Amino acid sequence: MLFVWPILFTALVLLYFTPPLFNNSPIVLCDHSVLVLNSGFLFTVIYALFYICLDKKAGFLAALLCFFCWVASSSVANRLGYSLAWKVVLASQLFCWTGQFIGHGVFEKRAPALLDNLAQAFLMAPFFVLLEALSFFGYEPYPGFNTRVKAKIDAEIKEWKEKKEKKIS
Repeated sequence: MLFVWPILFTALVLLYFTPPLFNNSPIVLCDHSVLVLNSGFLFTVIYALFYICLDKKAGFLAALLCFFCWVASSSVANRLGYSLAWKVVLASQLFCWTGQFIGHGVFEKRAPALLDNLAQAFLMAPFFVLLEALSFFGYEPYPGFNTRVKAKIDAEIKEWKEKKEKKIS
């Protein structure tokens, strides 16, 4: 859970080096960072719009975080240059993915959702982590949401454990 947003961030660092989608000049920020409307920007827009469609309040916050990641990752990529950026991204991705799989194995004792539906896992993971953090502080998209979700999660965990026990016996 801790590594989901860094995985997105470092992916955006690498996507900074993709060609621009439009023949426009890049946007230069005050710190000499350069924003390019490229694949990283497109992914950011898709993620942001998807999150806003899921939930207006939390989705708007997630969209802001996505755009912050895009701007910050563009700045990092611009400063590092491709020859160093890909090495930093590779090391970060290896570290974060290792942390994700260890976290799932040790704390949740189950495979990550990545193995169930790859596209959904990549798209939903950052939003799910944000919702988890917001729910810790009492956020609910509607009254009773957390209670219903907890009941459903408990039921699915029970079902999963029963299936696992049947396979063992």
